Amino acid sequence: MYDQSKVSDLIRFARIEAGSTVIDVYPGDGDWTRLFSDIVGSEGRVYSFVPAEVAHFKNDPVGLMRTLAKEPSRENVEAASADLVAMPKVTPPADVLWLHVFYHDLHTALVQKKGATAADFNRAVYKRLKPGGSYVIVDHAAAAGSGTSDTQSLHRIDPAFVREEVEAAGFVLDAESTVLVNKDDPHSIKVFDPAIKGETDRFAFRFVKP
Repeated sequence: MYDQSKVSDLIRFARIEAGSTVIDVYPGDGDWTRLFSDIVGSEGRVYSFVPAEVAHFKNDPVGLMRTLAKEPSRENVEAASADLVAMPKVTPPADVLWLHVFYHDLHTALVQKKGATAADFNRAVYKRLKPGGSYVIVDHAAAAGSGTSDTQSLHRIDPAFVREEVEAAGFVLDAESTVLVNKDDPHSIKVFDPAIKGETDRFAFRFVKP
């Protein structure tokens, strides 16, 4: 996670507010799900979506989200899981879909093992968002022009490639945040390397469904 000022900036950037319906894709330990739950309140809803492609992990990501949904005051949270492209079948029309440091994984063998591509997922997101809804992507930046060549090895992706791919699904880029930019990141080392872990150069895009 980030310091509180950056968290607040990102939440404003995502335009999550009281009453919103939010889909948090591959929520990890649920930190963002908890934050969104607090913000959307009793009139809103947060769907913590674990793609079936990663549901087998030893930490039991689906079980973690089901446990989270049972925490006090989390009545507005629901755990959901299905194949990536089947996400619209287990979630309702949403105001915001949040994808935090996972987009690059859409271009890895692990996530594509059932045949889903990033293009397929983007079309599923388009289908699931309400008109005017926001598709928010935060991820580790790769070197300009690298496309998807570093997604597997460095867990990074070229921001320009992401924009091109998401716009191809019908989305319009609405805003870009620089709150997580780190110009000292060489973009040539793995995001888990102690020299850069937690401080990677990250881009944040907000796309809108027209």
